[in-house]
Amino acid sequence: MPRPMICRRICHHPPAGLFKPAGIPAVSLKEITLTLDELEAVRLADLEGLYQEKAAEEMGISRQTFGNILESARRKTADCLVNGQALRIQGGHFQMIERHLMGKGRGRSGGRCGLRPGARP
Repeated sequence: MPRPMICRRICHHPPAGLFKPAGIPAVSLKEITLTLDELEAVRLADLEGLYQEKAAEEMGISRQTFGNILESARRKTADCLVNGQALRIQGGHFQMIERHLMGKGRGRSGGRCGLRPGARP
């Protein structure tokens, strides 16, 4: 039996749920799904410029897990940009928290969040 997934803490919800190449109808594009925890990893590492250890602490997960999430997010984003695909942002195993609470403890105890995987806040 696999270990239960630890809930990832995020504090940002994107203003749009779908990004696609201009001039091409969304129905004719292949869609890649980026989860909200993957988006949060990209935001912390690439936009905020945090080191992986600090960003992992912000999300309440291990540095190794953060690295895996970030690698997956970057691969999906690159695939969309290079191959002209649509990027849908939704789902994931996360708990939405206020920005001022980020980094308060690692969140390793308790492990499970009140949301089911893919639930929207």
